[in-house]
Amino acid sequence: MGADLEADRRDALTAATEITLREATAADVLGIFRVRTAVTENALTLAELADRGLTPASVADSFARDGKGWVAVERDAIVGFAIAWRAAGKVDALFVLPSHERRGIGGRLLDLALAWLSANGAAQAWLTTGAQTQAAGFYRRRGWEQAGIMSNGEIRFECHTG
Repeated sequence: MGADLEADRRDALTAATEITLREATAADVLGIFRVRTAVTENALTLAELADRGLTPASVADSFARDGKGWVAVERDAIVGFAIAWRAAGKVDALFVLPSHERRGIGGRLLDLALAWLSANGAAQAWLTTGAQTQAAGFYRRRGWEQAGIMSNGEIRFECHTG
């Protein structure tokens, strides 16, 4: 009986810590911003994001237009997200809470974004990130190729979606 109880506890813990991925909705925007402002690399405050035109309202609106997002959820809390733009073929955002890094969440979110871009006619995707970041290494390991340096010093990476 003790072994069964221990197995039940393990099963409950596994179920409680399972990460699910789904399409983002306007209702997810506050959780997306919570993740975005909690990261340690490429960190921006809410005010800095707003200065760049990124507000909860603008992100929610993007989901109704040319953008699409996906969220990683654990225990009803968003722990990571990705956002892509169809017309530009761009992965615009990919962020995971520092406490959830190196669990494969970012890779799974990126795969969803790339599959969506491919299904919507993008043969190639692109993104930018800081040169000396863990993210740059992440994209290189996943086969993205450096295509140039942006005027702000960030690296432009590109990859084929198919």
